[in-house]
Amino acid sequence: MTGEHIWIYDTTLRDGAQREGLALSLEDKLQIAHLLDQLGVPFIEGGWPGANPKDVQFFWQLQQEPLTQARLVAFCSTRRPRTTAAEDTLLQGILAAGTPWVTVFGKSWDLQVTEGLGTTLTQNLDMIADTLTYLRSQHRHVLYDAEHWFDGYQANPEYALATLETAHNAGAEWLVLCDTNGGTLPHQIIHIVQQVKTRFPQAQIGIHTHNDSGTAVANALAAVQSGARMVQGTINGYGERCGNANLCTVIPSLQLKLQYNCITSAQLARLVEVSRAVSERVNLAPDDHAPYVGLSAFAHKGGVHVSAVGKNPLTYEHIAPEQVGNQRRVVISEHSGLSNVITKAQELGFTLERSHPATREVLQRLKDLEEQGYQFEAAEASFELLVREVLGQRRPAFVLHGFQVHCQTQARGEGHWSSSVATIKVAVEGQELLTAAEGNGPVSALDRALRRALENFYPQVREFHLSDYKVRVLDGQSGAAAMTRVLVEFTHGAHRWTTVGVSPNIIEASYQAVAEGLEYGLAHCQPVPLSPGVG
Repeated sequence: MTGEHIWIYDTTLRDGAQREGLALSLEDKLQIAHLLDQLGVPFIEGGWPGANPKDVQFFWQLQQEPLTQARLVAFCSTRRPRTTAAEDTLLQGILAAGTPWVTVFGKSWDLQVTEGLGTTLTQNLDMIADTLTYLRSQHRHVLYDAEHWFDGYQANPEYALATLETAHNAGAEWLVLCDTNGGTLPHQIIHIVQQVKTRFPQAQIGIHTHNDSGTAVANALAAVQSGARMVQGTINGYGERCGNANLCTVIPSLQLKLQYNCITSAQLARLVEVSRAVSERVNLAPDDHAPYVGLSAFAHKGGVHVSAVGKNPLTYEHIAPEQVGNQRRVVISEHSGLSNVITKAQELGFTLERSHPATREVLQRLKDLEEQGYQFEAAEASFELLVREVLGQRRPAFVLHGFQVHCQTQARGEGHWSSSVATIKVAVEGQELLTAAEGNGPVSALDRALRRALENFYPQVREFHLSDYKVRVLDGQSGAAAMTRVLVEFTHGAHRWTTVGVSPNIIEASYQAVAEGLEYGLAHCQPVPLSPGVG
């Protein structure tokens, strides 16, 4: 099978958008479509034109700004029971979209026909035949999505096969078998796809799987190995309920593990970029632990792992991360050994020798601080400042002399009104500054007051944005006296960094994280960068 082509069909813009909590604007859909086009995806399902105004506008917009290589596909159902395809207004919307390719879904399961559609088994076959014949007469290429195919086959194989035969005879160029409820397992997929291939040896077979049993990717791979030559799925596995087959896992598994051709090697190296760009567009945090594309997919925490990977990456990596656009990361934690510290410092631009006392001091201070509740694997900027401090290279941009935070809540009508004011005193280059600022919470107020004190000396702090704030109580049994860990993320353009603070006082912990975040940002925005390395 080496070198055989598998057609990738993306339905992020339609099936993926059915995920709970996910909403796409017109601009989002257009941007994602162009990202998928650049990735080399050959089929992009854009939605159901005629079902809502946004999809109508989307297809019209792409007529004005067409994709470069991908086939744009419109999606619809078979005609309704008591009309004809030529009279069905929804099909007129499909034709108006102007796409040469159309995907039609129809019922394969007798239960869905009688109870879902409320019609007869014979009428359902007529609906499939009439719809596909009409679209073919209008010079459209048709893919037929056999909805609930695997449930239908297991309940009534003769009727399920009859629906496929009807679609095939009516001119469908692809017969796509859908595990709509996501309840089928790989061994069942293999058996049933093989039965379909035996019945329709000349047909092109596709697979569309959902992840309700956690096997969507495995099912898609099993179908391909059984003869399917198209895989439908979504970027990052987005989709209704538990999601669809994740194309960010399917594509590299097919290409790097099974030696099928899906996209070019150069396009595959953009997979992480596309995965994260789509996450940004749909406003969902990326899954750090996703296979292939996750931030942690090639992260190494245990000292033995780090040492081995340094000698030969194959010891703990199943592929080279660069093949999918990812990179190796060394994680710093209480589990770290000297190999972790040396490798992580090297990533940050420092040269630490195994025999140098500073290297062991970094490791010891790391372990001592993590014993107190610090967590450096999620706060690499704080780890860099720790290394600089041990090496005598940490030159703080400011010195804290004290701060106060005042929070006030008052009743207002039927609700409440609250405000926070922070006052802070710092010294910069020997000059003492006292400033105050309001915020929508104590941390926001503290952040604004500190920036206000610094911006006359360091105007670049205006460009730093506090983008995320996380709090964790480390000892739940200590109640309000428990140690608190705060993680703060800053952004400056495309650059992101995270710092950590720990204290029984949540405001103190927050100040530590915010102050280190600004210090790190300033160190990386200096006109002359600080020089790393052991002196």
